[in-house]
Amino acid sequence: MRVLVTGGAGFIGSEVVRQLVIDRGAEVLTVDKLTYAGTLESLRSVGNHSNHRFLRADVCDGAAMAAAFADFRPTHVMHLAAESHVDRSLTGPADFVATNLVGTYTLLDAARRYREGLAAPERDDFRLLHVSTDEVYGSLGPDGLFDETTRYDPSSPYSASKAGADHLATAWQRSYGLPVVISNCSNNYGPYHFPEKLIPLTILNAMEGKALPVYGDGQQIRDWLYVADHARALILIAERGRPGEKYNVGGRNERTNLDVVRQICGHLDRLRPAGAPHARLISHVDDRPGHDRRYAIDATKIESELGWRAQDTFETGIEKTVGWYLDNEWWWGPLRRRVYGGERLGLVPAAPTEVVT
Repeated sequence: MRVLVTGGAGFIGSEVVRQLVIDRGAEVLTVDKLTYAGTLESLRSVGNHSNHRFLRADVCDGAAMAAAFADFRPTHVMHLAAESHVDRSLTGPADFVATNLVGTYTLLDAARRYREGLAAPERDDFRLLHVSTDEVYGSLGPDGLFDETTRYDPSSPYSASKAGADHLATAWQRSYGLPVVISNCSNNYGPYHFPEKLIPLTILNAMEGKALPVYGDGQQIRDWLYVADHARALILIAERGRPGEKYNVGGRNERTNLDVVRQICGHLDRLRPAGAPHARLISHVDDRPGHDRRYAIDATKIESELGWRAQDTFETGIEKTVGWYLDNEWWWGPLRRRVYGGERLGLVPAAPTEVVT
């Protein structure tokens, strides 16, 4: 495999790159713009591997994408480049429209033109995996699961931009015959997770004795997926997924946000007892606008067709994750000090009240 990975310096992307380069011995070109959430420190372990190259480029740059395809000549593309934080999308949606929609279009068209220039059998073997999210489906009630036929009902600028990108990927497959496969995953967690998201933010705030913000009543439910399990699924889908198909990837680990925060506190009480009980730091704050109540993935299709299974439960994965953050301040420390210090994001100012005279 010669794999072009977009967004490969980010959280999920870097795990995909590490598995491809180290575990699989694949030739990999990582393409990343290196926004605030992308860092080369996440790729430190593959830095000296001869089968890995890095290109700093924006997926919205058509000329750069065309050159990357022409120079590297990939057999597979794994498209993970995206703006991904719902809170940031509420106050800065333009970046999400640009990267997630325009960037996906630009990459798809570069891939289409590249593939059209290939001879058989390389043209027939080429595959592009577009990586998406379960948030495109909207909010579930207390029962039921998202499957590959669930209609789209996005609630945030982030999920709307990802839904649009999914539709573009499908259109390029149907209109141009580009062999595209789409994956939709549940919430990921694990090492190298930028500390704006719930789990790393909770770990680091608790370690520093800061408040642990929980939105609303904390009863929002997510299906948690350990990032190494997700990366294994993505590589499998890229290799063996059927073009034109979608595969939902979930960990079958539903937990409320409040339960997640409390479980992190329990691990820290045991591993760093000086700050115990860490649950005293929990602070309920106003919910964010449009906050979906429940996500849950039906992963039957990928389990039955491709033989994938999540290896980590939430209990095993969260214990490893807490331990990793305790042991790796070299990675998160500079980000915490220079990029994002844990302040609340996504606070939308109230519209001015019209005064009638």
